[in-house]
Amino acid sequence: MKIIILGAYAIGTHLAKLLSRNNHDTVLIDSDEERLANLNSDYDLMTIQASASKLQTLRDAGVNNADLFIAVTQDEALNLNMCMLAHALGAKRTVAKVDNSEYLNPKLKEIYSNLGVSSLIYPENLAAKDIVNGLKMSWVRQRWDVHEGALVMLGIKLRDTCEILNEPLKDLCKPESPYHIVAVKRGAETIIPRGDDVLQLNDIAYFMTTRNYIPYIRRIVGKEHYVDVKNVMIMGGGATAVRATTMIPEYMNVKIIEADEARCDKLNELIDTDVAMVIHGDGRDLGLLTEEGIKNTQAFVAITGNAETNILACLTAKRMGVRKTVAMVENFDYASMAESLDIGTIINKKALAASYIYQMMLDADVNNIRFLMSANADVAEFTAQPGSKVTRKKVFELGLPKGTTIGGLVRNGEGQLVSGGTQIQAGDSVVVFCYDINMSKIEKFFR
Repeated sequence: MKIIILGAYAIGTHLAKLLSRNNHDTVLIDSDEERLANLNSDYDLMTIQASASKLQTLRDAGVNNADLFIAVTQDEALNLNMCMLAHALGAKRTVAKVDNSEYLNPKLKEIYSNLGVSSLIYPENLAAKDIVNGLKMSWVRQRWDVHEGALVMLGIKLRDTCEILNEPLKDLCKPESPYHIVAVKRGAETIIPRGDDVLQLNDIAYFMTTRNYIPYIRRIVGKEHYVDVKNVMIMGGGATAVRATTMIPEYMNVKIIEADEARCDKLNELIDTDVAMVIHGDGRDLGLLTEEGIKNTQAFVAITGNAETNILACLTAKRMGVRKTVAMVENFDYASMAESLDIGTIINKKALAASYIYQMMLDADVNNIRFLMSANADVAEFTAQPGSKVTRKKVFELGLPKGTTIGGLVRNGEGQLVSGGTQIQAGDSVVVFCYDINMSKIEKFFR
């Protein structure tokens, strides 16, 4: 597939690295030589140093043969305009990054589609969804829903209260069991478990289950004593915080702590005071945290633009008794460090955005791709096509690539777990967990 990426910033470079490893014909365009220099030698892709706003730049990149054109510069107007031009010059599909939630209005989708913009991506919106989803379950590191919760994947840190430690998975995850464990993160290692594997203390286990068995999962992992989130503190008043307040459940009380006084004034204009209270101050200030009720706060979310600040703030909140912490960490090296410090949920906007874009590149009917940063793995929802390979044999006979496991499927709106003897049918939405494998190898089974 021929893919052109405009903008060698965080999302563009991360996506270019991912695509180059998956053997796509990838071109990365940016006017800044230094941003491109870090990619030239280590990755199999073409870079073009040129003005992003010139038609000749697009022609030089081969836009007339492009299967996908992705504009992820820091200028949303430029992204939209270049997508329109790329489409006019022959690009089959286009994606533009925007910085304004108003563009996401469903009524505008057809307008932009007619102009040549196939899809819009607003990373702050994706991050806000992840944050709010995590706050709804204080005892879970990560939650991923399929078909509005018909199937649910839960990433859970196992403490000494867990009652299923040190037992072979073949005794825990039987065909009739209400859950399957599709992956385990142990230290720096990700394990696709087999029957003889056991769960160990401090593992992060990824459970696939149905919505009605979530309370059962909570009991067996020993998390019933975790109180549900009612009071939330958010450190950092950027766009992600604003979006999160529009999605947060009504039963939660929110306080946003922002260090910049002018931004506080702006937040008071943007946010309904019935939804969130804006406080001017430093979220690492112990006195301020105490004064604002940190002792009665169940969740602390640090989403400033500085990863070190976010990690430090979450550590401070944990020492003050907050059980649920969420940190925005854009640097992958810092992400692994934050995981080792037991920060809690890690949010990375560029990984979320890249996952969203990546699903557009697959030929199979696939959606809802997620990159699980803590496990360095992907999970995706494929729809089995009539006559596809995945429908011809039972799961244990399919010969799925190493590092792949099927966790469950949704058939006629009902979620069900998958075992080796399951026969997948055309039209089933199938959840596939992939570790250290090119997802294009998986899509061949479904189309």
